Amino acid sequence: MRRLLIATAVYAASFLTAHAAETATPLAKVTVVFDQALPNVPGKSMKGVLVEYGPAGSSPAHIHAPSAFIYATVLEGAIRSQVNDGPARVFHKGENFSEKPGDRHAVSANASDTEPAKLLAVFVVDTADKELTSPLPK
Repeated sequence: MRRLLIATAVYAASFLTAHAAETATPLAKVTVVFDQALPNVPGKSMKGVLVEYGPAGSSPAHIHAPSAFIYATVLEGAIRSQVNDGPARVFHKGENFSEKPGDRHAVSANASDTEPAKLLAVFVVDTADKELTSPLPK
């Protein structure tokens, strides 16, 4: 009887762990695709960051480097975004938005549960800033 209970407990734990892994929201794939110091603006750089979301993918709430001004363009699909306390909006392919230094990015996610989405975020940032994104405390 004891073996049966242990086997049942192990099976249940395995099943729940596998189910949790399957239902966890996938994160974004983030790739720096461009990094160039601005020759006419000493101490500043421009960095291009490609953000790719699978279906239902998202990024945790975050802030960017303190100096960062960001201009983002949706390249594929649709992106749900909320900056600071503003409303969450959906941006479709070809649409864009910006973030100012110090803004909080509360929501950044693929607006679709079935199609992928991509955006290109162009940062103008202090060259010394190496961490472009930091999670917001919960």
